[in-house]
Amino acid sequence: MPKKKYKILFASSEVVPFAKTGGLADVAGALPKHLHSLGHDVRVIMPKYESIKDAKFKLREVVRLRSIVVPLGNKTHTVSIKCASIPDTKVQVYFVDYPDFYNGEGLYQDAQTGRDYENNDLRFLLFSRAVLEMTKVLSWQPDVIHCNDWQTTGIPLYLKTLYKDDPFFSKTATVLSIHNVGYQGIFSKQTVHNAGLSESLFYSMSPIEFYDRFNFLKAGISYSNVITTVSETYAKEIQVSDEYGFGLEGVLRDRKEDLFGILNGIDDDIWNPELDSLIAQKFTRQDLKGKEENKKALLDQCGLKFDPRVPLIGIISRLADQKGFDLINEVFDQISELNMQMVVLGTGDKKYHDLFADAVKKHPAKFSVHLTFNNQLAHQIEAGSDMFLMPSRYEPCGLNQMYSFMYGTVPIVRSTGGLADTVLDVTTNPDTGTGFSFADYSAEAMLDAIQRALAYYQKQQNWKKLQLRGMNQDFSWQSSAKKYIEIYQLAIKKNKPAV
Repeated sequence: MPKKKYKILFASSEVVPFAKTGGLADVAGALPKHLHSLGHDVRVIMPKYESIKDAKFKLREVVRLRSIVVPLGNKTHTVSIKCASIPDTKVQVYFVDYPDFYNGEGLYQDAQTGRDYENNDLRFLLFSRAVLEMTKVLSWQPDVIHCNDWQTTGIPLYLKTLYKDDPFFSKTATVLSIHNVGYQGIFSKQTVHNAGLSESLFYSMSPIEFYDRFNFLKAGISYSNVITTVSETYAKEIQVSDEYGFGLEGVLRDRKEDLFGILNGIDDDIWNPELDSLIAQKFTRQDLKGKEENKKALLDQCGLKFDPRVPLIGIISRLADQKGFDLINEVFDQISELNMQMVVLGTGDKKYHDLFADAVKKHPAKFSVHLTFNNQLAHQIEAGSDMFLMPSRYEPCGLNQMYSFMYGTVPIVRSTGGLADTVLDVTTNPDTGTGFSFADYSAEAMLDAIQRALAYYQKQQNWKKLQLRGMNQDFSWQSSAKKYIEIYQLAIKKNKPAV
């Protein structure tokens, strides 16, 4: 008997290559492709932001989806749904087009002010309800709607409230993936009215109430059939304390039987030194000569001199406390004195922009800093660096440590979340270790890990073995996609049809 093939609607506020602010977009661009390759009918839906140009991405109109009426509170909004495909696949992507809400330079924040859009609750309530209304117009009944982060949690919320008696959705289960529990979508209780929900749903400790405010993520956790996070360790951490659960640890513990961690995969069509057209020279694990050529090219691109005895540390990150930059700041003088060079790519808090700008002035032969996002440079940093530093306070999954493995770049990480699940410290596991890690969130522990890595680099024979152990890891999406199918089966089983 062939295994059942599911109709899966993947809802996300960002999807590569159409719009991206973080790792969610990478997941949303890759996982549906692999689910499709397993034989399932997978479709993706996202908002159509101003930055998504019709001509560039070959968006087309769908006649019957041109005018969909979406009720929201006391008003109705008429949206249009456009369509395209994830490049080089047959995975269809729908775009909810409503310029009044989605025209603006940023996805979630006003680029002019740097602040969240004040109507973000309305923007993503409209998106969630448009998702449901679109499936009805299409007469396409999903077995599962896979929601991602707070921006899509209106879907399980609506399915359990306004749509609970709608026979069209009686067999539609929901899965919510939490990519970072720190982002919850918290608004005033006016959002209950904006959503068109009964005020009776809002009371102390209700599924949507959080300190007298409306919490989208709490609603999603409460109403989804199954919840996933992006690594096994992170799934445990967010149930333990406020430090990781951000106030929702109790709600998550209440759903512990329905909460699972599945490590994100990486798209090895894009992040692969054998195929990568963005790096100076392609290379394989069988022949690492190209690795050194990429280091030379990176240093040349960054205006630094090449010395085979001096290791190069790469950083690609949002420059923020959560990513461990407070630790870097604390011991920056000691780091500057080490026998190494460092290339930094990313944007974030002004204090860290200033920190690295000052480092370049003081140590121009050691530091190259790029306060922007540059995809080509990101690939070249992964290919050309000897080490990759990720000292995160918390890291739900992390992708860059996995990219680093692919390119023979040894990660130095704080042992938390997905970093703990993927990087095994070679100091304590000399025969099986794949990188360097530290447990205590302290500048001293991080500095010790960096120093251990720099010392290990000088033993080039051991270093090559360490590189190859990393390159032989398999973090492709194939195994994770199969685990998600099991999650969908469980969600369908847990979803009781409306009577």
